[in-house]
Amino acid sequence: MKAKKFDADFDNGKDVTAALDQSKARRPQQKQRRVNVDFPDWMIESLDREASRLGVTRQSIIKVWLAERLEQQTSK
Repeated sequence: MKAKKFDADFDNGKDVTAALDQSKARRPQQKQRRVNVDFPDWMIESLDREASRLGVTRQSIIKVWLAERLEQQTSK
């Protein structure tokens, strides 16, 4: 597909994902690394309650809260 057709299709709201090679797509600064963190029981119970209330996993809420805190720190 030529770039002009791709742009026109995209601008017209057509699905252009079939024209994209997503096999090598990467999200910048999103490389994953595994870390182990020990939390006290009371903290895990609180995290689980909040995660359940929001309908997300414990891991998700930890990531979101850490990201929010890090963004606060960098904006100071």
